[in-house]
Amino acid sequence: MSLAIPNGLDNSNDRPGQRAPLVLGDTNYHSITEAVCKIAEQPPSRAWVIGFLVSVHLATMLGLCIAYLIYTGVGVWGNRAPIFWGWPIVNFVFWVGIGHAGTLISAILYLFRQEWRTSINRTAEAMTIFAVVCAGTFPGIHVGRAWLAFWLAPYPSLNLWMWPQFRSPLLWDVFAVSTYATVSLLFWYMGMVPDLATFRDRSKNPFRRAAYGVLALGWSGSSRHWMRYEKAYALLAAFAAPLVLSVHTIVSFDFAVSQVPGWHTTIFPPYFVAGAIFSGFAMVITLMVPARSIFNIEKLITIRHLENMCKIILTTGLIVGLAYGTEFFIAWFGQVPEEKFAFVNRAFGPYWWAYWTMIACNVISPNIFWSKKARTTPWIMFVVSIFVNIGMWFERFVITITSLSRDYLPSAWAYFSPTWVDWCMLIGSFGLFFTLFLLFCRLMPIVNMAETKATLAKELHMAHADHSHEGDH
Repeated sequence: MSLAIPNGLDNSNDRPGQRAPLVLGDTNYHSITEAVCKIAEQPPSRAWVIGFLVSVHLATMLGLCIAYLIYTGVGVWGNRAPIFWGWPIVNFVFWVGIGHAGTLISAILYLFRQEWRTSINRTAEAMTIFAVVCAGTFPGIHVGRAWLAFWLAPYPSLNLWMWPQFRSPLLWDVFAVSTYATVSLLFWYMGMVPDLATFRDRSKNPFRRAAYGVLALGWSGSSRHWMRYEKAYALLAAFAAPLVLSVHTIVSFDFAVSQVPGWHTTIFPPYFVAGAIFSGFAMVITLMVPARSIFNIEKLITIRHLENMCKIILTTGLIVGLAYGTEFFIAWFGQVPEEKFAFVNRAFGPYWWAYWTMIACNVISPNIFWSKKARTTPWIMFVVSIFVNIGMWFERFVITITSLSRDYLPSAWAYFSPTWVDWCMLIGSFGLFFTLFLLFCRLMPIVNMAETKATLAKELHMAHADHSHEGDH
């Protein structure tokens, strides 16, 4: 079936009093299928090959560093008394936050029937899975004896003679992140089933056809299949929506339930959730701006999609900035000397450079999105998203490192210096992330074809109605 723009109508530009369309140009059902499927069917571009080779090398570096760490011990990190939570925990919190935008775009915006999510939700969901994979790497090796990481799971054992401490937020992390990863994976896979069936039907290679056939679960596109699919998708969306708030709330408890100055505060749960959404949307823009150009899908992932994400970045950036100010106000208002010192030390102590980098990237840079020109210019969005990702990593660094480096006893104060292993693991985690993302782009449908076609049908219906209305006058 092919629906095209009728003569005299053009949905590629804004018209007075109307929003920009979500699908541009003379796009029809067939062209949507062709645009998405050709990414996996045609030979990879030079840009993809270069990016993949670089990412694989960086991911290999991460694997070698992990092997070296397990063989040698955690002393290869820069973690020293009193800073026993170094970059591994910073990286863990950072990657968990990156994964939040996918569930927000897919689940919450779906439940609120926000149609602008349709072309970007698949990539955001994939980003969530890959970010959680990167995040889960660090707690497993941070325990020291990585081969005993399964002790974190509360499984029955007569040989262990002890149980995990259920009052510890570190154990809560295990439940929260594993639940989040499981539901996000199911939600991502469920949404791909109709598109995987399209890949199956178009595949000429028998091995690819068999693989996609298994993944498509026998999808035929019948009304019964669509009915069950929509029910299951809505149910998973309802399961996933509370996780947007709960997962990073639990992660914030790693800090908030302690007695460490700078951590012991009740603002952390909403502050961490807003920061996670902030960084997650920034990473979606970081991925989508180059991807839409490399894969020639500008008509499906439009400026309106990117502009809406910029608005969310601006909103959550303001919330994060308010949280920064509120922390200082509570430290002053509470009149606890240790708390006051902790926050003054953040801004003017030995880590002042990290704090003000965080402020510049997270509070100042997103304000450029007050300008519509900035919100609709891809290269500006891309640059700002990079700054936001840098700022959010520094936020986790400031929270974790500065509070531990100077606590109650001046005799125990120290300055954290990362080692080459810390640097290689940080860079290698990005290599792992981009390796998984680039493989996803080559093997899976990166745009939700079924939902994009439904959105196109609605826009065409509205265009016909407007055209008929104008003809009556």
